[in-house]
Amino acid sequence: MHEISIRAEEVLHIGRFVVSNSLLLAVCAMVLVTFVAVVIRFKLRTVPGRLQGFVEMIFEELFTLMDSALGSRDKSLKYFPLIASIFLFVVVSNWLGLLPLGPITINHAPLFRAPTTDLNFTIALAIISVLAVNILGVVAIGLWKHLGKFFNFKSPIMLFVGLLELVSEFVKIISFSFRLFGNIFAGEVLLLIIGFLLPYVVPLPFLFLEVFVGVIQGFIFAMLTLVFISMATNLEASH
Repeated sequence: MHEISIRAEEVLHIGRFVVSNSLLLAVCAMVLVTFVAVVIRFKLRTVPGRLQGFVEMIFEELFTLMDSALGSRDKSLKYFPLIASIFLFVVVSNWLGLLPLGPITINHAPLFRAPTTDLNFTIALAIISVLAVNILGVVAIGLWKHLGKFFNFKSPIMLFVGLLELVSEFVKIISFSFRLFGNIFAGEVLLLIIGFLLPYVVPLPFLFLEVFVGVIQGFIFAMLTLVFISMATNLEASH
């Protein structure tokens, strides 16, 4: 059984740039999602086939969910690329980590590791999400109105509330990253231990459970980003 390491292992060096096994699989996930998207894009038909029909069904459900959060289809169309990209990237990253690639090693370390089991990856993704929320908020309601949520000098109480809002932006990063990292890393450790102690049949139910958990964690990450976008781009909610 491989040693359980919280820190992602280094597998390659490109000059001074260190490539970890989690970064390597993250690149694979990005390439896979991009490739499938391009293939589907060029195979779009007026009368959809099975694959196109399945994708359209999922997207329509996601649009309906976004409509209820944002209040309009126009906003859903505007922010759909970001939300869908986060969801698909996280889910594919989680699923790729479940593939039986453990025996493939380099420098005595697994060549591939689920990106979401690397805290650096989840923190980076959380920072991107929170930055996107604030940038979209500035674009939607204006710079000064957006900053007014954090720096309100009308009264000491409003100033204190604004500072709490500012602190909450950093708390979101911590919450996003540790929630995703903790759930996926714990599942990977569970599968590894059960597979070592009771191989073959016993780990299968837990494997299916982790497939489901991978989808749920991607959904939660994307939906929380959507809710924060809704709050940041709504002028009434901003006040």
